[in-house]
Amino acid sequence: MDIKHVVVLMLENRSFDCMLGMLYQSGDQFDGLTGNETNTWHKGDGSQQDIQVWKDPTLDAKAVCVPDPDPGELFTDIRMQIHGLAADGTPNPGPTMGGFVDNYMRQPPTTHAADPYSVMHYFTPDQVPVISQLARAFGVSDQWHASAPCQTWPNRFFAHTGTANGFVDNSPTHFPYEMETVFNRLSDAGQTWRIYFHDFPQTATLAKLWESMFTSHFLDFDTDFIQAAATGTLPAYSFIEPRYFTDLFSIANDEHPPHNVAYGEQLIAAVYNAVRGGPGWKQTLLVITYDEHGGCYDHVVPPVATSPDDKAPDGFDFGYFGVRVPAVIISPYVPAGTVIRPPGMTPFDHTSIIATLRKLFNFAPLTARDAAAPDLVDALAVLKTGPDNDGPSSVAAPAVPPPPAQVARAAAKPPNSLQKSLATAALQLPTAGADPAVHIQRLRVAQDVAPQHATVGDAAVDVAAHVKGFLRRP
Repeated sequence: MDIKHVVVLMLENRSFDCMLGMLYQSGDQFDGLTGNETNTWHKGDGSQQDIQVWKDPTLDAKAVCVPDPDPGELFTDIRMQIHGLAADGTPNPGPTMGGFVDNYMRQPPTTHAADPYSVMHYFTPDQVPVISQLARAFGVSDQWHASAPCQTWPNRFFAHTGTANGFVDNSPTHFPYEMETVFNRLSDAGQTWRIYFHDFPQTATLAKLWESMFTSHFLDFDTDFIQAAATGTLPAYSFIEPRYFTDLFSIANDEHPPHNVAYGEQLIAAVYNAVRGGPGWKQTLLVITYDEHGGCYDHVVPPVATSPDDKAPDGFDFGYFGVRVPAVIISPYVPAGTVIRPPGMTPFDHTSIIATLRKLFNFAPLTARDAAAPDLVDALAVLKTGPDNDGPSSVAAPAVPPPPAQVARAAAKPPNSLQKSLATAALQLPTAGADPAVHIQRLRVAQDVAPQHATVGDAAVDVAAHVKGFLRRP
């Protein structure tokens, strides 16, 4: 298998069942939704109600943003979602995947009341046509889990470092994050890598990437990635981060609830079209996945996992995976309609990205977790096919830009928990002229500063300024 370029796009906070559960008929060959799955809502008055999975046939402006308000995604929330509650309101001892509605309805009140059906909502393939078309034109994995039952930061850390360093939530932050990274290993192996981002690279939280020689590896998606794909100059590894914030000009496309999934569809199409239209297509492996499920329902119980290390400051040993997330695997080596599963009992997770890079570019594991992870090279090798599936020459997504009023409304909302954590991260980054070693030493003893932003737009402007300083840009 002649793969020279691996490209990963990691979106935000959607479960497998939410996005792809209806891709094919559920059965032995595809573990999707039947449409009969339920969660029981244990109400405060002692009564209960079964809430069934559902779709909105209209897919109106409200449906593309479900669930709204944003579900809980703290470690404690996800534990309730996975284990569920007994009739008396106490946690079940074992996992049932029955606690999504109960947890959602126990979240702190927001500007509007939560609907218990929100977290049980799913999209049909015609409603998310880009990711669905690519999953059918190439391959999908119904056995890819988030690395941990945790929020965004821990799961993205697993993708980059094979561990979360023992921390289960985004906040409080624990700067500096000094874990060894897959990017450093690639450099040591003589391989190239780039991080392509829109507004803020969450990868910039990794202190091992603060040297000026590495900050030059953070590039703009809209210009640098598109150009590199078109000219055949993509590195060995490209990691793509979505737009997390809405400012006065651009709207978030990360699909984090309640962000509109249509803008994530546009991003997926842009990534695929760039790679497919470039001269490196025949030697490229593109993976589209999501960092975690974000409180959206999935029916599959997370299996046990190999603990990455002995770090457990928050009391969790990372001995089981998080909830399933979408994973679409795209390459000329993947026959159309393939459901890709690992060869053994261990499912794919985000450290399978590291394992795949290790197999292709020959470097040592980062942790015990990625050492145990199944890789995509072996999974695709059993298909015994050459690079002869070119798939569609391009895919189309709705290209209508968001109306200015919609952008203004989104920018005027209070920041969500992820945006708050990213704004905090931006303040901790070393800027032009700073000595990274001195900065790291200061962060080891200093308390992290959390900025206070009234709106997403305010946070976006502030974050953009800090990113420019970090990347030494005018």
